[in-house]
Amino acid sequence: MSYPPIQPYETGMLRVSDLHTLYWEVSGKSDASPVVFLHGGPGGGTGEKDRQYFDPDAYKIVLFDQRGSGKSTPSASLEENTTWDLVSDIEKLREHLKIDKWVVFGGSWGSTLSLAYAQSEGFDPPRNLHSSQKQDGTSHIFPDAWDEYLAPIPEEERGDMMAAYHKRLTSEDGAIRAEAAKAWSKWEMATSKLRVDPGDIARAAQDDWALAFARIESHYFVNEGFMREGQLLEKQGIDKIRHIPTVIVQGRYDVVCPARSAYDLKKVFPEAELTIIPDAGHSAREIPTSKLLTEAADRFKNL
Repeated sequence: MSYPPIQPYETGMLRVSDLHTLYWEVSGKSDASPVVFLHGGPGGGTGEKDRQYFDPDAYKIVLFDQRGSGKSTPSASLEENTTWDLVSDIEKLREHLKIDKWVVFGGSWGSTLSLAYAQSEGFDPPRNLHSSQKQDGTSHIFPDAWDEYLAPIPEEERGDMMAAYHKRLTSEDGAIRAEAAKAWSKWEMATSKLRVDPGDIARAAQDDWALAFARIESHYFVNEGFMREGQLLEKQGIDKIRHIPTVIVQGRYDVVCPARSAYDLKKVFPEAELTIIPDAGHSAREIPTSKLLTEAADRFKNL
């Protein structure tokens, strides 16, 4: 399904602004085809399993934590944290590692970021891999989890849950921030797989991870990804990437980033290859999805 666990042979911290410093790592083979993994959230950070989509004998595997995420500092920071800051950071990291071109691999938010990066001026990657990228009707499928998500928010504020959560996640009161962060993170972890993973639920209870994940994700949501609606599907942007071999892997029962997103992308970008998995939800770590993503990465390793 995926490659065995490996450890990075090089790690570092890259200062990308006066405020932000990013954690990065390289594993696999130093002189092989480079691939960069763009994690989800925003705010999710990378993990050891993210290296395992790639053949370590065929890829130079680059992972990094986006602004405010994972081991990057300052943790959970919303300042100077926009889509276009992240796009710029990817280029800074590529230049820092002296990489000419690389495979771009992202899931969930990482796929949106990969599209934004590929369409940005001056960037011409050789190929692009991503699973697709908000939710409508999820509360009817997960009513028990929805009740827990509602719990921290007074009834009079539930007409705009995004605004209510953002207010709490940016509160000066640490206890209020923590309660909101855990509830927000648990909701997403509870809805990300066809079968709820207790390990994911436990992760949502971890203070530092939940705070970074929830604060940054909420920040991007209330700012609509720092893009106009449908921006990445516009012809002028898609025309910039039609020459890039692209694979889209989408779970049929993904309620976090529904299949409509991937299907709409395929309609305006017919050159891309879309596979909708009949027995998968949102998470790239579900077995059918992980299998197809690993197979896709294998197809690109000799380009």
